[in-house]
Amino acid sequence: MAEKKIGEIKEELKAVDDEKLPSFIETYEKDERSGVVKIVEQAKKRIEKLEAEKLRIENLKKYEREYADCGYICGIDEVGRGPLAGPVVAGAVILPKDCDILYINDSKKLSAAKREELYDVIMEKAVAVGIGMASPQRIDEINILQATYEAMREAISKLSVKPDILLNDAVTIPGVSIRQVPIIKGDAKSISIGAASIVAKVTRDRLMVEYDKILPQYGFASNKGYGSAEHIKALQEVGPSPIHRASFIKNFV
Repeated sequence: MAEKKIGEIKEELKAVDDEKLPSFIETYEKDERSGVVKIVEQAKKRIEKLEAEKLRIENLKKYEREYADCGYICGIDEVGRGPLAGPVVAGAVILPKDCDILYINDSKKLSAAKREELYDVIMEKAVAVGIGMASPQRIDEINILQATYEAMREAISKLSVKPDILLNDAVTIPGVSIRQVPIIKGDAKSISIGAASIVAKVTRDRLMVEYDKILPQYGFASNKGYGSAEHIKALQEVGPSPIHRASFIKNFV
């Protein structure tokens, strides 16, 4: 059989699934062509990165292991406390005990494409997911902290399974009878909170992209309601929209 061209082997590596990397290496590691040797090295590096990621994810389950006897463990996080426009969104996620989803992290540390990809995997594999929101008007009415708590309570109430314990990103939510564990920087320390942060972030970002279609002058698709120079300039020239937080934009209009 004719030897495969190096370009073909390169394309094969791009397409190969992670779990098939060892057999890919086995197929080509005796090929002495320098180009193939490099490709095999790349495959080995991919395996090393994969093993490192598996280890990172295991470390991210520290709190889930600590509270494993509690039953259903729910991670809670919010997105959108700082923007000038749009709602604050909370996510509540209960992952399966044997959760094998890789690359979960604080949503701010992930690219938009990776968040979108992980959102689909989380929605497919989670035991339950709940989303809660507080509108800009509600934020103005009761302040951002109370609106955040309200969104979190709504997210918990929308879960199809009642959690036995909540792992929260830094806060203790008032008015909730379920046991709570606040964890500082929890979205980077707990796989459940990280998953909740991804779900909340993707939900809110998609919503702001939809708002951009109705209110294109503010650049919501790119700035997501945060105070970018372009956004502030539009606020000063056009004035506020119905989704702006009046209490947040006093210095700009």
